[in-house]
Amino acid sequence: MELTSAPQFLGAKTILVTGATGFLAKVFVEKLLRIQSDLKKLYLLLRASDHEAATQRMHDEIIGKDLFRVLREKWGADFESLIAEKVVAVAGDVSVANLRIENENLEKMWEEIDIIANFAGNTNFDERYDTAMEINTMGALHVLNFAKSCRSIQVFLHYQLEILADLE
Repeated sequence: MELTSAPQFLGAKTILVTGATGFLAKVFVEKLLRIQSDLKKLYLLLRASDHEAATQRMHDEIIGKDLFRVLREKWGADFESLIAEKVVAVAGDVSVANLRIENENLEKMWEEIDIIANFAGNTNFDERYDTAMEINTMGALHVLNFAKSCRSIQVFLHYQLEILADLE
């Protein structure tokens, strides 16, 4: 296997990011958009009732944040065009099979996605066990099963929060 640089590898790829409103996912998305101008498409899975609500949440909680200031300055007046061309907000939920993605989007996404970056997870340490299990464990399984349906998947990146403590 030939080794390539990350920008070379990511060129013309379509990536699905789950947990997109989380800190690490936002940093990942900003970095991708800043260094990878020939990225084909970036799907951001967001908990929302529909596409419009997901798009609004994307602008409010991700793209509109100060983290994207450098990218905004780099692209200037073309920043909104870049987002409209490259980034797609998708209403969904990792705790449900097929990520609760609308059927009309499923086939298209299964055909297009090359990389999945799963950052989804509940970081509330006081959460009920059933809720934490649904999101952190079953959610990861649902994303992995979704990846198995992707026809051109090349990379599955899974980030899991791990907390270790000395309770003495």
